[in-house]
Amino acid sequence: MNLYDLFVKPYESYTYLQILLEVTGTVFGILSVYFSIKKNIWVYPTGIISTLIYVYILFNFGLLGDCLINVYYTAMSIYGWILWSKNSEDNVHVEVTWATKKEWFFAIILFIIIMLLVTVIYYYKPYIDNHFSLEGVNLGLYHLDWANWLDVITTSIFLVGMWFMAKQRIENWIFWIVGDFICIPMLIYKELGITSVQYLVFTVMAILGYVSWKKSFKEKNTVKT
Repeated sequence: MNLYDLFVKPYESYTYLQILLEVTGTVFGILSVYFSIKKNIWVYPTGIISTLIYVYILFNFGLLGDCLINVYYTAMSIYGWILWSKNSEDNVHVEVTWATKKEWFFAIILFIIIMLLVTVIYYYKPYIDNHFSLEGVNLGLYHLDWANWLDVITTSIFLVGMWFMAKQRIENWIFWIVGDFICIPMLIYKELGITSVQYLVFTVMAILGYVSWKKSFKEKNTVKT
């Protein structure tokens, strides 16, 4: 697959509005990750704009898992916005810590529940695609390709990462790194070239975020001691 097939050809059938929406969602998504690295509360308003745009885009491309993840992102962004506001001394920045064993246990349970939930949703995808009618529909997972199964996994990874981020836990970046990297081939396969580049940028930024948050925690505890 050459650059033309990846970044130009898929968009020949798009409207200008569809292209503008994907570009706008990408820009605000990158801004959101940037603010997250800086532990800046603006991660949430910029993130909400991006996620709402991608709810529309991903639903239309049949990636129900990623579509649901962005619905969850929007709700979790509101929760995180409130939580960060309460825990911020200057109403902008927050302090970060490592997750406890109890939080890791909850994260594992959350991961399993989300995987099961998204799998069930894909099971009913033929029903959803048929305008919520069972007439002539065969339910099941037979229609899933490898990208859909990756979608199930990345959805679970991202939702746990989002929860860790709202709790201001350093581990959230580990989930973003793994999930973002997995998403790149999936989005190329789904002919979302612009968004695949976004996730490549996200992977690099997530690595930087992990290093930044880890360094911030270490410096804070060094000062205390």
